[in-house]
Amino acid sequence: MPLFEAIRMALGTIRTQKLKSFFSLLGVLIGVSFLIAVVSIIEGMNVYMEDQFATAFVGVNTVVVRQRPTESFSESATQRREWNRRPPLRDDDAGYLRTWLTQPARFARACEAALPVEARGKVARGIQVIGSEEGYFEIKRQAIAQGRAFTAPEVRAGSAVAVLGSLVASKLLPGTDPIGQSVRIMGVPHRVIGVVEAQGEMFGAPLDKFAVVPLTGPARRFLCPGHTLDLVNIQASGGAALTGVLVEAQGVLRRHRGLKPGTPDNFTLETSEGALDTWKKISGVLIVALPSLVAVSLVVGGIVIMNIMLMAVAERTREIGIRKALGARRRDIVAQFLVESAALSTLGALLGIGSGLLLAMGIRAVSPLPAAVAPWSVLLAVTLGVAVGISAGLYPAVRASRLDPIDALRVE
Repeated sequence: MPLFEAIRMALGTIRTQKLKSFFSLLGVLIGVSFLIAVVSIIEGMNVYMEDQFATAFVGVNTVVVRQRPTESFSESATQRREWNRRPPLRDDDAGYLRTWLTQPARFARACEAALPVEARGKVARGIQVIGSEEGYFEIKRQAIAQGRAFTAPEVRAGSAVAVLGSLVASKLLPGTDPIGQSVRIMGVPHRVIGVVEAQGEMFGAPLDKFAVVPLTGPARRFLCPGHTLDLVNIQASGGAALTGVLVEAQGVLRRHRGLKPGTPDNFTLETSEGALDTWKKISGVLIVALPSLVAVSLVVGGIVIMNIMLMAVAERTREIGIRKALGARRRDIVAQFLVESAALSTLGALLGIGSGLLLAMGIRAVSPLPAAVAPWSVLLAVTLGVAVGISAGLYPAVRASRLDPIDALRVE
């Protein structure tokens, strides 16, 4: 039987038995839908973490020097105690790095703390107050929507000025131009000179709930007492120079702290790639585990298709007998039922791709979870649809082809 003729007959059967065909392909449709949705969300989160997370928390082409790594809750108590025994990062460490690092780079010391900020009788609590230097905004790629960022002379003078996140500005100073207004950080007045462009949210957490002040200003005593620091941002001139900056910064800081060869570092250097390592490990597990769980529904869908095709063989026994009596070969009968089974499964896969994309877009619209369609997942869905259909239809097709035409013709 020509393939085109087999496909035409299969589609004709599906068209005349709409309800049965729909329930036959329902399992494949559901399985493919969730496969596309799950893979799209995982791929979207990969893109989101690389594009947004690294920029927001580390910075592009940036090395961050800290006393201890950012905790991922997988460390042992012994490891945390070792980190706590490390000497704190200090201004003289930052100064030594700035003096002896030969690679072209932008520096910004920083201290951070969650503090209350108030204005006009309104208090915003838990605001991330960041004390830093003038290079901070370029390192973090924070564009100024209103006003300006503070300058190097203002940092040297320790001016009491502040640049607010858009959420803080809208909450404390609604309906007015915030530039030139006064806000109080731990009771200390600061003049607002700028507002950062809105950055939105990350996994439901606002990214605009902050205020940036000069590190040398009056808020320093609430952020980092004495001459200690939380971190030093070192931004390389480009991606190619990042490794050089990382290696040289490590050597310079080890020399400054008098660490002998073989002695472990008593500080931490982080980059965006390092910050994403944990997520890459998690996503690697998810991209295998979740689609595998979803594939169970494809197996169920295949079983349903097999049962439906076995029923079809029983219902059409007399038809099979007539076709064999008229000269149809066993392979013609096998082709007829295999193509019908594959057509059912493929149709379910195609409908599942559409509903899976709609599901992924719907999740992106109503939740902070991003979604990015992976072309390979669409190809995989179609391949699985055809494979499930052929696998599920093989036994019923072979069984139909083995029917004796005389016995088949006797069936009423």
